[in-house]
Amino acid sequence: MPWVRMAVVKREFPNRLRVVLSEHQPVALWGDDAAQTLVNRQGEVFEADADDQEIAALPRLKGPEGSSAQVLQMYGHLTPMLQTMDMRIEVLELSARGSWRLETDSGARIELGRGTQQDIGQRLALLWRTVAQVASRYGRTPASLEAADLRHTDGYALRLRGVSTIDNPKAKP
Repeated sequence: MPWVRMAVVKREFPNRLRVVLSEHQPVALWGDDAAQTLVNRQGEVFEADADDQEIAALPRLKGPEGSSAQVLQMYGHLTPMLQTMDMRIEVLELSARGSWRLETDSGARIELGRGTQQDIGQRLALLWRTVAQVASRYGRTPASLEAADLRHTDGYALRLRGVSTIDNPKAKP
């Protein structure tokens, strides 16, 4: 039974059985896009039919085998931070080398790098504190964030939609 997390059967004297079932509560999809696996609130991976619309709307978490609880913890840590910027995590991935990466519902890709929840949180907080100011220099808002690389020690690299630093030779007179 794919949705049953735990089943406890107790014998009650004299001739009864008591059965208690605990259901998986899915929080996210787990693994590659084609995978039919989910992560529950306890960080456990389980297989189930993920064709339901509500299930398909869940974020996707990825990571090496056995890392589902760690990835779920990081997801829980980062979610409120992104909500302050009106963004939602679509994909959160932990690489085999320990580097974090996320994609938002607006399509922004953010390389978070390695480190603890606190390290990653500090880098993301720096981005949120300054991205509005940087984006406004180019007549954009934080919603135009296309990509950010937070793996640098003293700053970050940023790409905004509609902003290019490459000269277009065809545009010159």
